[in-house]
Amino acid sequence: MDEIEVVVAHSERATLRAGDVFLKVDADQARIDVEVEAMSLAPVPTPRVLWRKPPVLAIAAVPGTVLGRLGEPSTASSAAWAAAGALIRRLHETPLPPWPGRRRRGPDELAAELDGECALLVANGVLPADLVTRNRRVAEAALGPWTPVFTHGDLQVEHVFVDGDEVTGIIDWSEAGRGNALFDLATLTLGHEEHLDDVIAGYGTDVDLDVIRAWWSLRSLLGVRWLVEHGFDPFAPGCEVDVLRSRL
Repeated sequence: MDEIEVVVAHSERATLRAGDVFLKVDADQARIDVEVEAMSLAPVPTPRVLWRKPPVLAIAAVPGTVLGRLGEPSTASSAAWAAAGALIRRLHETPLPPWPGRRRRGPDELAAELDGECALLVANGVLPADLVTRNRRVAEAALGPWTPVFTHGDLQVEHVFVDGDEVTGIIDWSEAGRGNALFDLATLTLGHEEHLDDVIAGYGTDVDLDVIRAWWSLRSLLGVRWLVEHGFDPFAPGCEVDVLRSRL
């Protein structure tokens, strides 16, 4: 080990890497509790828990490389993306976890949150009104009823590791719980629309692609302001604002 790497850090939590060990520091103990229990229940490859000493969780690095990165073309094979889809289906078919999910919201509550966020984006000059209005209309398709399944809850493409055509691990389970299956699929493919067909082929069942695209708009609209406030750049090429522009 030559140095300590700051993987991600913001006001809610920080993740450090020391050699083959990741240290996750989180003031919210409930998030760590969910992460550990979710990894124990999920029927997919997950990191090995080394030790816990609140507010720190130590986990082992998983082998392989990330499936992709938001804003960059993925170098992973179509087979690797399909393998990710197959594992997501396995997770979604697992019995529901005993906790409800940290961010579970009904359609009415989610619609109200979305409307409030859209108003702030326009009022504060973060995004043009026409871009927000168009994507708010697209997002409407994601606000219908859904049947809860065991979801990862934050299945960003960088949270899936692969080696060749095989998935070696899925990390960052703090948002896991009873959620919307299409939200997981949309989160994984956000900014990587060219691999949506691969993921769905691996998932192995018909899904409503318009709803997945609606979740791209909804997730991006809800995330832009938070990302800016926490030091991230949703305006970078291929990231959330470009996802919103692609809906025009």
